Amino acid sequence: MRTKMTRRQFVRTVGAGAATAFTIVPGYVVGARGQTPPSEKLNIVGIGVGGMGRSNLKACSGENIVALCDVDEQYAAGTFKAFPNAARYTDYRAMLEKQKDIDAVVIATPDHTHAVIIMAAIQAGKHVYCQKPLTHTVYEARKITEAARASKVQTQMGNQGHSSEHIRLVREWIQSGAIGDVKEVHAWTDRPIGKQWWTNFAVKDLPQGSQPVPETLNWDLWLGPARERGYNCAYLPFKWRGWLDFGTGSLGDMGCHILDPACWALDLRHPSSLTAEVEYVKPGLKDEVFPISAKVTFEFPQRGKLCPMKLVWHDGHFKVPRPSMLEDGRGLPESGAVIYGDKETILHGSHGAGEARIIPEARMKAFERPEKTLPRVRGSHEGDWIRACKDGRPASSNFADYGGQLTEMVLLGVAAQRVPGEKLEWDGQKLRFTNNDEANRYVHTPYRDGWSL
Repeated sequence: MRTKMTRRQFVRTVGAGAATAFTIVPGYVVGARGQTPPSEKLNIVGIGVGGMGRSNLKACSGENIVALCDVDEQYAAGTFKAFPNAARYTDYRAMLEKQKDIDAVVIATPDHTHAVIIMAAIQAGKHVYCQKPLTHTVYEARKITEAARASKVQTQMGNQGHSSEHIRLVREWIQSGAIGDVKEVHAWTDRPIGKQWWTNFAVKDLPQGSQPVPETLNWDLWLGPARERGYNCAYLPFKWRGWLDFGTGSLGDMGCHILDPACWALDLRHPSSLTAEVEYVKPGLKDEVFPISAKVTFEFPQRGKLCPMKLVWHDGHFKVPRPSMLEDGRGLPESGAVIYGDKETILHGSHGAGEARIIPEARMKAFERPEKTLPRVRGSHEGDWIRACKDGRPASSNFADYGGQLTEMVLLGVAAQRVPGEKLEWDGQKLRFTNNDEANRYVHTPYRDGWSL
């Protein structure tokens, strides 16, 4: 006699890491590949819902938003109001333990807490969507990638341009050989100049002492694994991006968007070396905040049939060289990249190769586009993840196959900024710089007592 299992019972069984093979689960319980049937809605929770998390949850609102978690009641108030029927939590650990109906988790907390929350969710058997960069350090990125590969959950990093049409065009153009061998890429953003908090803050002294913690904020949980320090309004809600302990600077903030097309199309993973140049408004800030301007040069070895190449990142006052083939009077986007092939040159904007074009425009009009060979994403980036949760086919920027390695590469550039002027040799397999012990200190930073990955 066959006993009927409910979908919720099945999800909990998988989430607990049960070894039972999918083949013995009744076919009417699950969809393709042992996932949630497309006809049923996921029960999704949000962790960090005051900023980008609200936008992510809105894109998931066709599913069931069953709980919200945020350490800052005031900052999250708008999202609490938007989802009045969702349960509310302050501590994600309590939510994962007490909320028994969770299928999937959306994470949009500050960078320094991403990894510990992701790992907790994966270990609890929950599908995970997390904002970029996936982690705060290179080491965390590797560990999260390994955990995702070993799990049955579906994942997605929030670099939404990876679900776009233009990023697929760039990969098809490059992988087909239509633009020739690529030996050089230049990528840039104007951040933090005029865009980020530390442009103005850097001319002032560091915060002196601590301030009273707002009644609506759990400061200890906001700090998470970061080193102990008193509350100061200089750190949040958005200002954390510029602090070494909390954010990843301009490269970490924008690199997973802007470097995404080149990384994917050119199979960039482990650079052989990196060199950074940096500029601080006030040198005394270098142990607390990110530079106001940075230039990082990555060198990559031969990758199969792809030739050795260099990728150069520019932000702040380090301006990208103007491409010689760009028409007079035509400007560059505020953020973007130039991919130099020996046959053609691609110019694109931010967020997944926005408006990718061959330059000059006359070459674009004459360009014979190769056949479209890559599957396209229908709907939003979050929708692609929801689809993956239901049918078992991985999302476009899942942690295991792509999102983790993109994050690792970007955060290597962030680490290199801590040791400017040095050519750092990188061993990607061993996860260490082979010629600079100081640089290895920034592959990962210690967690404070009570926190672990």
